[in-house]
Amino acid sequence: MTRFGYFLSCEEYAPAQLVEQARLAEEAGFDALWISDHFHPWNNAQGQSPFVWSMIGAIAQVCDLPVTTAVTCPTVRVHPAIVAQAAATSAVLLGEGRFRLGVGTGEALNEHVLGDAWPRTDVRLEMLEEAVEVIRRLWTGEVVSHEGRHYDVDTARIYTLPDEPPPIYMSAFGPKALEVASRIADGFVTTQPDAEGVRTFREAKGPDAPTQAGLKVAWASTRDDAIDAAYELWPNAGLPGELSQVLPSPQHFEQASELVTRDAIAANGAFGPDVAEHVEVFTPFVEAGFDEVYVANMGPHYAEMIAAYGSDVLPELRRRG
Repeated sequence: MTRFGYFLSCEEYAPAQLVEQARLAEEAGFDALWISDHFHPWNNAQGQSPFVWSMIGAIAQVCDLPVTTAVTCPTVRVHPAIVAQAAATSAVLLGEGRFRLGVGTGEALNEHVLGDAWPRTDVRLEMLEEAVEVIRRLWTGEVVSHEGRHYDVDTARIYTLPDEPPPIYMSAFGPKALEVASRIADGFVTTQPDAEGVRTFREAKGPDAPTQAGLKVAWASTRDDAIDAAYELWPNAGLPGELSQVLPSPQHFEQASELVTRDAIAANGAFGPDVAEHVEVFTPFVEAGFDEVYVANMGPHYAEMIAAYGSDVLPELRRRG
């Protein structure tokens, strides 16, 4: 049966709001949490980017739901040895079995900030594969030295570790990334109702291999108000192709998003207070076979959205399931 989680958007909400959302999501009956890992928001209107590892520590004090980073890029901005330490501490704070490290090849938006060149896709995949190797070796608790193509580690050991290493899930869009995920990851992550991706991953990893997907909705008192909020805050969701991976700054995303129309945003997702519309937007993901589907709110009315999901949307989804 599909489980339903809440997606904490670090790009849009301040730290106290994210902690509040985690607490409300648990009270409403959500099964788990996603949390994004960004240095920048996608645009200035979103206006936030709290440090994900600090947020997970805070959430662990108010909420018992499992947490997956969606997703961390352990390749350019942060060395994989540091990600290994941060993830291990998060797993200890959250409690046994309640942390999953979601990883991906990232976006220039977040990863260019130290002045590093932004590699092409095949190099980023190669870097991610080596980074996952380094992380897993450090999670053994042994002293690790590593001289690789992209990373060096010198006699490093992580002392604070969970009893069992957390699983690593990988975000994959396209066949090259999915091939890497099928080799190195414990789970598959995406934001599309990608039934073929689910099948391919499970053929490689086994019929019970975990799969996660996420989507965004906007709750407001009217459909028009919800669409307005989504269009103001998340026009970048309408950008095609690889633009999301290569544009380097919120200002560039704002410029590109001028080409996205309000109608284009309104054509995808659920907007306003119609419970049936919110239930139906999950259908392609459930039919694609995902184990877990996460929903994020766009706009200021997250408390109303979470409450409505708890009272009406989640019970209907589970009834159908």
